[in-house]
Amino acid sequence: MREETLLVHAGRHISDDYDFVNPPVIRASTVLHKSAEDMMNRAMHERDMIEDKIPYGTYGTPTHHAFYKALCALEGKNAAGAWAFPSGLAACTIPLLAFLKAGDHALLIDTIYGPTREFAEEILRRMGVEVEFFSPSVGADIASLFKANTALVMLETPGSHTFEMPDVPAIAKACQEKGVISVIDNTWATPLFFKPLDVGVDVVIHAATKYIGGHSDLTMGVVICNAKTWPQAYRTFVQTGQTTGCDDIYLAYRGLHSMAVRVKAAAQSTKQIIDWLLQREEVERVLWPALPTDPSYPIWKRDFSGATSLFGVVFKERYANKLAPMIDALKIFGRGYSWGGFESLLIQSYGTRNQTPMPFERMVRIAVGLENPVDLIEDLNQAFNQLPH
Repeated sequence: MREETLLVHAGRHISDDYDFVNPPVIRASTVLHKSAEDMMNRAMHERDMIEDKIPYGTYGTPTHHAFYKALCALEGKNAAGAWAFPSGLAACTIPLLAFLKAGDHALLIDTIYGPTREFAEEILRRMGVEVEFFSPSVGADIASLFKANTALVMLETPGSHTFEMPDVPAIAKACQEKGVISVIDNTWATPLFFKPLDVGVDVVIHAATKYIGGHSDLTMGVVICNAKTWPQAYRTFVQTGQTTGCDDIYLAYRGLHSMAVRVKAAAQSTKQIIDWLLQREEVERVLWPALPTDPSYPIWKRDFSGATSLFGVVFKERYANKLAPMIDALKIFGRGYSWGGFESLLIQSYGTRNQTPMPFERMVRIAVGLENPVDLIEDLNQAFNQLPH
């Protein structure tokens, strides 16, 4: 079944009592049991997350499990289980707690999401985990960074704000050979354009706040694991009390149904806007892996089936620390810290790098939404007139 069809039908809750297109929102904490034996059996089986043996609401209602089934279907045959969190950051950090302990060594890509980096540098190190960052260009040579106590490698593809593409299959293979857990934040590509579990990654993360939700009205993260990592991950999710309200789950599941058309429409507009940007004399380069001139293009072309609508723009050196008047002049583009919604956004780029320095002082990040691209280009054009000459 092709992905557009999967997005419409995956996870649909069918029962003898009703056959709604979308599962109803089931709000529940207490679950009543038929007998003492039933209570004991459900308590024993909760670790297996058997959908019809839920002992308590924190293990998810049928609304949750419809969404989880859909996520697993989208991620492919290697997906063994999925879970939702109240934010994308929680989805990035709780898996680290699941697989790291005091004395372990963790490798994180230098371009990782900023708050994930802060969690690693402050909380993981406080826990006694040795944290090290590596260049996104390392590829199979990541094996040379492994130590006897290396337990986990975390990736993001492409990098936050700077859009470098790591060689995920090569890194995943190196991890498999050494028994190291591999985790990836795949929010940019969505399962539509890249399926990390298919190339050997163990754990996939998405900020469902972005393309999955798609309407800028919820915060959520999701994690999908392979069979090797799911039992330990699931136990950690439950033991740390990670649960997400059914109303937000419903919004995310509803967002899935239209994700393909939203993502592809925004991507078409993105190409049109990038073509315009490349003609501007103020622009030094555009950071988008689907551009043939981008250093990451060979990896993108090999591993990905499409590109989404988030990209970076590097202005020429004379505009360093002088982009604020242009950003303030925007009328259609919003100034907001997110992306993947129906509205277009533009912000000053920022970040911390110790392996791959970038000129953030003259960079912006653009998220293209569903507005008419001609209107967006006109807005950028009038804003560019505010740049110093």
